[in-house]
Amino acid sequence: MDLLAWLRDSDPALRWQVERDLAGEPPEVWEATRARVATEGFGARLLALQDADGQWAGGAFFPAGFRGGEAQPWTATTWTLNSLREWGLDASALRGTAELLAENSRWEYENLPYWDGEVDCCINAWTLANGVWLGADVAGIAEWFVTHRLPDGGWNCEWVEGSTRSSVHSTLNALKGLLAFERATGDDGAVREARLAGEEYLLARRLTRRLSTGEPIAPWLGEFSYPIRWHYDVLNAASYFRDANRPDPRLAEAIELIRAARQPDGTWLQAERHTGRVWFEVDVPPGEPSKWLTLFATRVLNWWDAR
Repeated sequence: MDLLAWLRDSDPALRWQVERDLAGEPPEVWEATRARVATEGFGARLLALQDADGQWAGGAFFPAGFRGGEAQPWTATTWTLNSLREWGLDASALRGTAELLAENSRWEYENLPYWDGEVDCCINAWTLANGVWLGADVAGIAEWFVTHRLPDGGWNCEWVEGSTRSSVHSTLNALKGLLAFERATGDDGAVREARLAGEEYLLARRLTRRLSTGEPIAPWLGEFSYPIRWHYDVLNAASYFRDANRPDPRLAEAIELIRAARQPDGTWLQAERHTGRVWFEVDVPPGEPSKWLTLFATRVLNWWDAR
């Protein structure tokens, strides 16, 4: 199989990243494809679903009227913004959205204003990244991460219930948000210090092992799925370290887990997807070769092998 041709034959949200990161196309090629995210395919479909008040599905984190009794839905504002940002949508396509959300959107937790964040580390991380992308003032959320880092160096969304031990899920999501803020603002002070400490939390565990016993963190470390949502796995974590351009030797074990999951034809398979209501599917069913996962994994291995 011509892997590159297979990957190119995809939605603009994925294709432009293939062109830039795997095919080595010049900027005028991949930038033109990236611009199509606003007008074609997945990106255009999500843009068309935005409510007049700036939200999606009438809610900040959950759809309007959600009362539980079903799996986590993935249709509300935060999840939709995450997808559009990760797909490379230019923020100009959402001009005015930051202001609309400031006026109209409140978190389901305590009715807090949208751009102030709330108490969940992962929610705050996504709001931080989405805020700097859309031009909202989210400096207060960045400072929140500095003051809410746990003694072991990371974060845990259950800190509000009294947890004092960090979580790999929460820490990885926090790192992504902090990196986005740092790059947008040039912050090289307390925010950067907190981010590097969070990186060390994961690196000390080699992304794979419990610090206390040396045993694997969980059996799902090498099971990859897209969309990623909030879940930790070694491909998700290694992709962050590639984005941060930190090829630390302690990543080696995680890299080999990623390499071991590659199929003979050069693809990576979709594992069990995270259930829950979606606007539409953006990847293949479990067990089939995933273009998204193949992009992410190939990109990580190329970076690592060329370091």
